[in-house]
Amino acid sequence: MKQITLFLFCCACYIHGSFAQTTTATLRGKITTTDGKPAPFITVSIKHTSLGALSNDKGEFIIRHVPAGKHTLKISAIGIAAQEKQVTLSPGQTLDLDFVIMETAEQLKEVIIKTSRNVFAGKESDDVAKLPLKNIENPQVYNVVPKALIKEQMLTNFDDALKNAAGVNRLWSSTGRSGDGAGYFSMRGFSVQPTMVNGIAGPVNSGIDPANIENIEIIKGPSGTLFGSSLVSFGGLINIVTKKPYDHFGGEASYTIGSYNLNRATLDVNVPVTPSGDAAFRVNTAYNYQGSFQDAGFNEHFFLAPGLSYKVNDRLSFLINTEFLSSEGTNPLMVFLNRSRPLIARTPAALGMDFNRSYTSNDITIRNNSTNINGRMNYRISKAWISQTNVSRSTRTAKGYYSYIMFLEPDNDTLISRYLTKQNSTDVTTDIQQNFVGDFTIGSFRNRLVAGLDYLNLQSHNNNTGYILFDKVNVQQKDDPRYSELSQPAVDARLSQNTSLDRSGSQSSTYSAYASDVLNITDRLSAMLSLRIDRFENKGDYDYSRDTVTGKYGQTALSPKFGLVYEIVKDQVSLFGNYMNGFQNVAPVIQPLPDVSGSFKPQSVNQWEGGIKVDAFDHKVSLTASYYHILLGNALRSETIEREGKSYNITVQDGSQRSSGIEFELIANPVPGLNILAGYSYNDSKLLKTTPTYEGRRPTAAGPANLANAWISYTLLNGRAKGLGFGFGGNYAGKNLITDSKPTGTFILPAYTVLNATVFYDTHQWRIGLKLDNLTDKRYFGGWTTVEPQMPRSLSGSITFKF
Repeated sequence: MKQITLFLFCCACYIHGSFAQTTTATLRGKITTTDGKPAPFITVSIKHTSLGALSNDKGEFIIRHVPAGKHTLKISAIGIAAQEKQVTLSPGQTLDLDFVIMETAEQLKEVIIKTSRNVFAGKESDDVAKLPLKNIENPQVYNVVPKALIKEQMLTNFDDALKNAAGVNRLWSSTGRSGDGAGYFSMRGFSVQPTMVNGIAGPVNSGIDPANIENIEIIKGPSGTLFGSSLVSFGGLINIVTKKPYDHFGGEASYTIGSYNLNRATLDVNVPVTPSGDAAFRVNTAYNYQGSFQDAGFNEHFFLAPGLSYKVNDRLSFLINTEFLSSEGTNPLMVFLNRSRPLIARTPAALGMDFNRSYTSNDITIRNNSTNINGRMNYRISKAWISQTNVSRSTRTAKGYYSYIMFLEPDNDTLISRYLTKQNSTDVTTDIQQNFVGDFTIGSFRNRLVAGLDYLNLQSHNNNTGYILFDKVNVQQKDDPRYSELSQPAVDARLSQNTSLDRSGSQSSTYSAYASDVLNITDRLSAMLSLRIDRFENKGDYDYSRDTVTGKYGQTALSPKFGLVYEIVKDQVSLFGNYMNGFQNVAPVIQPLPDVSGSFKPQSVNQWEGGIKVDAFDHKVSLTASYYHILLGNALRSETIEREGKSYNITVQDGSQRSSGIEFELIANPVPGLNILAGYSYNDSKLLKTTPTYEGRRPTAAGPANLANAWISYTLLNGRAKGLGFGFGGNYAGKNLITDSKPTGTFILPAYTVLNATVFYDTHQWRIGLKLDNLTDKRYFGGWTTVEPQMPRSLSGSITFKF
């Protein structure tokens, strides 16, 4: 409480304009090579102090809160000649100081390779806290999957990239269906989808191509304070950081071929538009075809992502990122289990199915087109303040056939029902966000503050048919003639007789204001205090055929957040703790009794977390370990009440769910050329108070309780074989209860370990690689009330030309 009181007192001083004179200054600049290229990963330090920085990809550095007076500024890196400059700083001054190192860009690249920086540990982010905050200063836990790891593992899809994040498990693959066709993942006991691009809205209905990904940020825990409720989960959120244009010509072209007819071609080209590089254009594009290990099934897509950056002057800059995806494919095989009676089979093996059969046809496809455009304008108002304006518009369609199969028979698990619908839907998401980011002092206290306004609009337009039962197939009878009768003409004929149609639309708007301040109480102790107010307006569901609107409602929510960080070893080891809040809007329900209210408050969840972060030995060791406890205390549940001898099922809002666990991540570069990534998580989730059917059980969205991931790679840095590298690793998942209720009992997906390996040879001009996934040809399954067989052993090879 003492720290909170101090924080509020300082904020009050700020609001009333009682600013004390600052006694510190700021040093910033850019480091370039002799041929004018940016020099990244150069250490910039002030001698005889602990102050310093590391130049970024653009060669830029900034050191704040430097005591006024005379100092010696030094730049250094292993393998380059150190340089020193004398500077004299006045209170409140911002001094620009540039360096030119004697190496060329190619020579510097050699230096960086030889020093073997920790290529998997790039955790600096402007999106996680909406502030330029270092990982060790941030009281929130997050993982980053960098493009270097995606390239080394030769990944061709987004889902496999997330296997490198501790505590993340895919629940089911992308279906392409309207509304929520993207993949689902479990995080801290809750389901989540990838919905953010560069920190603002960017949802899709299909899979995501990794060609334009710079980093994937997996932000853990309820994050309603900074990101709202409509697009994030109580377990966290997934943010994709896209590749950005840079100030010189470059790029690469790559081709990958592999098992099950994998064919993939990518191209990345960057061109400066002006001689100075202040304006630059970059385009990433990919074509990808992947067949199936089953008797039918495929996905084919084309991806294009042009981007433009323009630095007008030292104060004003623009960035525009656009992504276009056109895909067509079959639905993956997901076997839905019966939800109303005791299950006969309790494991995939007990079903007696041949999982090499797809239960679909290659002409039963769904097409997805996605357009995502987001722009950012940065304007430096003063030395302490930046205005950041973000705008995004995402349009996604689902057209074609969506199918699912399910065991519905009352007395057996041998006949499976095949259902289909023809979809024609469009979803549009618009996000407008204005942030003001400041870095200033009040007295001797440093404040890093973001204050923002956000407007989010979601629209959906559906023109779908209803579902039809096409047929029933015996899964244990290989010669069942009905299996091969599924075709597009047969489905169209059946759908033409269907009078159940979905002609509907919906729209909602969210108006939000938020502020988050990181206060440095001392040079080692900092506090984060954040608050959001959120007004949600649901315009209702419009039925085009009946010309009616139902379900209009509005809700207001407050979401606080508080965090503390204490650096035991300055800039290297910190202890952190956080209290975080998330919320979800709840639509009213029609109750069976007139005196029972059907209106509810937003569901609210609170997390308490504590742990340690390490960034030591010149960034060669990065570690995060934490324990979290999440409690959802006002969930909806059904309850039976008696009135005048009759039973009524009503909905009440006093349900509860607990999710607690530990997470651990290690990223290390112990010796030159050797890089290690390892993660482990344990999650204990339980439905405490809910419908008696599920009470006391683990939610199916929680996924496996135990998850582990690891990747180890070694690259030769010297000698004739310089550039030759090897990688090995994989994933472990504990048993997964995909169905767990009193009526059905439990259905368990067995635990599994999947191993992968790669070998590559990387030079300045080209790269070749070979990857073997699922080395032991392990038969394993994923699912979320579904059984989904996963890919068996597969081999792929790639070649890349750089320019």
